[in-house]
Amino acid sequence: QVQLVESGGGLVQAGGSLRLSCAASGGIFRSYGMAWFRQGPGKKRDWVAAISWSDETRYADSVKGRFAISRDNAKNTVYLQMNSLNAADTAVYYCAAGSRWPGGEQWEYDYWGQGTQVTVFS
Repeated sequence: QVQLVESGGGLVQAGGSLRLSCAASGGIFRSYGMAWFRQGPGKKRDWVAAISWSDETRYADSVKGRFAISRDNAKNTVYLQMNSLNAADTAVYYCAAGSRWPGGEQWEYDYWGQGTQVTVFS
């Protein structure tokens, strides 16, 4: 069983930056595809970014060029660097892990964290 714990959320002014972290335990981290999803108020959960076990990355169009996903296998941690934040980025951000090639669908992931809130104010 894999446990995922997100951290790094908070309040940030529009145009600012945040870095989210997701610490994994209980599995072989380097063998998992990892992803970030988010769910804004009154919205469905959407895929944000993914990184494979070979460090290939993919991004949703809405965050491309502003967000960067990375992983540190020595620390069993995946990161999401978020720059140029705007109000539309306000959401609970979830980390996910799975043994399949990491795509943009929730069913592709087996394990989920509890989420961390990001609120962007102007």
